[in-house]
Amino acid sequence: MKWNLRWAAAKRDIWRPTQLQAAFREVGFTPSLSKVAALWSGKPVTVRLDDLDKICAALQCTVADLMEAEPVAAAEGHPETEQRAVGESGPARPIPRPGSGGARRSLPPN
Repeated sequence: MKWNLRWAAAKRDIWRPTQLQAAFREVGFTPSLSKVAALWSGKPVTVRLDDLDKICAALQCTVADLMEAEPVAAAEGHPETEQRAVGESGPARPIPRPGSGGARRSLPPN
């Protein structure tokens, strides 16, 4: 997910975390300045749904204005092509993880 809080805030002429905190107070949302600064400066790992609702109310926006979906494979740096064995034409086979019981013999560590 792409976090667009700054863009949504800029549409309301809010340019600093302290201004954002004041807008939050107007709708009864009172996070600490450090929490507001964390939301402002980067993509949060988690956001509570009730907090998200209050952020949207303060900025007069929707959740779609705050978050934008990104392709998962591109975001994690994985190629979007499947791995295939040489000469194989069927669907890709999963690669067993070490210790998953898929290997019959132990291999030396890398």
